Amino acid sequence: MATLKDVAAAAGVSVATVSLVLNGRDAGRVKATVSERVRQAAAELGYAPNLLARSLKTRQTHTIGLISDSVASTPFAGRMLAGAQDAAWAAGSLLVLIDTGGHSDMEDAAVQALVQRDVDALIYASMYHRVVELPTVPQELPLVVLDGRPAGEQPAADWVVPDEHNGARAAVTHLIEAGHDRIGFILVDEDIPAVHERLAGYRQALEDHELPYIPELVVRAPGNDARMAVETAHRLLSRQDRPTAVFCFSDRVAMGVFRAARHLDLSIPGDVSVVGFDDQENVADSLEPELTTVALPHYDMGSWAAKRVLARVEEQEDGGEQRHMLMPCPLVIRQSVAPPHSGYPGSATGAPAGTPARSSGSRR
Repeated sequence: MATLKDVAAAAGVSVATVSLVLNGRDAGRVKATVSERVRQAAAELGYAPNLLARSLKTRQTHTIGLISDSVASTPFAGRMLAGAQDAAWAAGSLLVLIDTGGHSDMEDAAVQALVQRDVDALIYASMYHRVVELPTVPQELPLVVLDGRPAGEQPAADWVVPDEHNGARAAVTHLIEAGHDRIGFILVDEDIPAVHERLAGYRQALEDHELPYIPELVVRAPGNDARMAVETAHRLLSRQDRPTAVFCFSDRVAMGVFRAARHLDLSIPGDVSVVGFDDQENVADSLEPELTTVALPHYDMGSWAAKRVLARVEEQEDGGEQRHMLMPCPLVIRQSVAPPHSGYPGSATGAPAGTPARSSGSRR
């Protein structure tokens, strides 16, 4: 295994010069041609730094511990891990993951295991946006909560969550700008931040465009999947004054709307436009027509969490201060939205309620 002395001999410089170059402290201190010669010699010899020796000197192991409740086993949220890992790797750090599988009693033991391995910082990742009870973490260890907010008066921690409010607002605004003025909203019957924030965003978009909030058009499915949403969507779309468009809490709920529309012989987007939320892989892009939706920024949140916790380690960006991030949720426009046609029952520009509506578009 090549050593600093070997690299120094190959480059014809001192060990101190090699150390400056390979630790990135050569700017203004070592000639550019010499620095290039050192790096080339290190590459040719396959030199790798002794991380144990470096950690003893700097008191950093260049590792980040990540504890997740069940993110690692959930393909839907796996891009959070990819974002965190890529950001850590780019900064020369390694991400060490422990997935507790949702067992909260394992979390304190997981923290202890990572602390014993001298990680520089911790990320606590939640499978979905929620208020979390954090495990016991040493006060001096930087901590970032990924896709969650610490509950109550817990130890100081930075956190990053999706901007559910403005994501929903953008989705409903897209429907309004397409010409819709009767927009239904299918929520799920859960008390979680995403439900409250997306409802607030829906109402904000209506208010922005001076449209009334109609409580009868806001309904709740018993669960967040297509099977549980079908019956709720069927009731909403069977109304004589049915909405011309439906905003859905999730892409899986939108699947339920697609099924209900098919049962009622309604086309999408010919008879009813649909927008989802999540941009879930193999769902939003697999429906026919493909679903317009709002993307959850999992990768960007993971990347932000890793960069932020490393900044805390380096005491950059006011490292001692808490920082919160609402990550933008971009609108992904596909084919499930169209202007309302004149035959819409209940439409302000359409036929009287109850008049059959047909579309020239392909039917589901």
